[in-house]
Amino acid sequence: MRTSASPPLLALLALDRSAAAPLHRQIYQGIRSAILEGRLRPGQRVPATRVLAGELVVSRLPVLAAYEQLLHEGYLTGRVGSGTFVSDTLPDDALEAPAAARAVSFGPAASLAPAGGTLHPFRMSLPALDDFPHAAWARIVSRKVRTLGVEQMAYGAPAGVSELRAAVAEHLRTHRGVRCEAHQVLIVPGSQTALRLAAGVLLDPGDRVAVEEPGYPGARAALSAAGARLVPVPVDAEGIDPHRLERDRTGIRAVCVTPSHQYPLGGSLPVSRRLALLDWARRHDAWILEDDYDSEYRYVSRPLGALQGMDQHERVAYIGTFSKVMFPALRVGYLVVPPPLIDRFIAAREAFDLFSPTLYQLALAEFLTEGHFVRHLRRMRGTYLRRRNALLAGLAGHCAGTLRVLNADAGLHVATMLTNAGDDVEVVRQLERRGLTATPLSSCYATRHWQSGLLLGFGGFPEERLGEAAIVLGQVLGRQRG
Repeated sequence: MRTSASPPLLALLALDRSAAAPLHRQIYQGIRSAILEGRLRPGQRVPATRVLAGELVVSRLPVLAAYEQLLHEGYLTGRVGSGTFVSDTLPDDALEAPAAARAVSFGPAASLAPAGGTLHPFRMSLPALDDFPHAAWARIVSRKVRTLGVEQMAYGAPAGVSELRAAVAEHLRTHRGVRCEAHQVLIVPGSQTALRLAAGVLLDPGDRVAVEEPGYPGARAALSAAGARLVPVPVDAEGIDPHRLERDRTGIRAVCVTPSHQYPLGGSLPVSRRLALLDWARRHDAWILEDDYDSEYRYVSRPLGALQGMDQHERVAYIGTFSKVMFPALRVGYLVVPPPLIDRFIAAREAFDLFSPTLYQLALAEFLTEGHFVRHLRRMRGTYLRRRNALLAGLAGHCAGTLRVLNADAGLHVATMLTNAGDDVEVVRQLERRGLTATPLSSCYATRHWQSGLLLGFGGFPEERLGEAAIVLGQVLGRQRG
């Protein structure tokens, strides 16, 4: 039950006007800490911005800015005519890593490898596992374990648990602009499985499939394992150019693309190319495999809608995963298939490995329907923006002249080019000796015409650690240049 008023926050907010941190940041941190430490309780009303500004003897602007950030991240919630309250379900669920584990200090020449750990900056495709709402997830999983019925303990449906299929369809319609209903959604272990499944249904062995060059090595591996013959198509700053497909006379049966955030270079396919690609697929009776791997996180504009949402002729198989927005060990992805192909896909899904584990499907369905997932996404956008900015600042300060950023508009990694065109594989080896894990850009090319660069993941690491890692990266690159 909500309280009608709250005690003054003055005692919880010790502002230091001589500190480097701006006032709005100090107010934000003070309220957030009070919520996470339980001094402000769920459902408790917080003062109006004008009242709090008066108590703190500051202008209203920093208080407004702090409240806006807390509302955006899900710590506070507003009700028209009632005021602003501490959220009933907190994004962190009052759990944070211990300070010693959260902010490790590294010297400029130190190794960044944590003792016994394998998660080093700049590992790719790693979300903010340190900021995951563990308590909310644990409660849901525990509840599902206790209430798991006999039917749910038996063999499951090949297409997935109906509650999760419905929740995924609702989320995709609302947040990604995907045109789908629950019966079109198939639950799979991940995007690799989805690609293998789509290739098995849509292609015959030996069929030619266009892939982005450079592109995701995992997609190439999955398609090759399904018997496809790969046709690398060079991409530019805007992604794949459909006119190159038009010029190909070898009979391409499908194209695998990452239109919202091209992997690895980061470009986004503009509307003109999206329409041209859909038109090409229609005229050539070809298929489009859309891998929408981390499109929820975009920093220069609102997230771009899915290519599938523009498809009027049912030529797109849409692939997504929860690995980048939840945690990789969850192993839950999904495939949205055109309605005429549903039965064929379900039969192929059953032949692959019968069905996906039921328990996590049930838990994930509840995580979505109760709103935890959307709150987590909203909060993570702010977290990843700060981490991206920290990495970009570190690169500008310590890697200028040796590294050029290609694109950092979206996603969980920054694509860069080595300015001296050195051996990126050797650079990665040198980084590994210093406790860093980067990915060579050259590994994303299927042909010999590769460019030398580094892919630097930032999602899984705090700002402080990224800044220290940039120092080590600059040292390694400086020695390589020397």
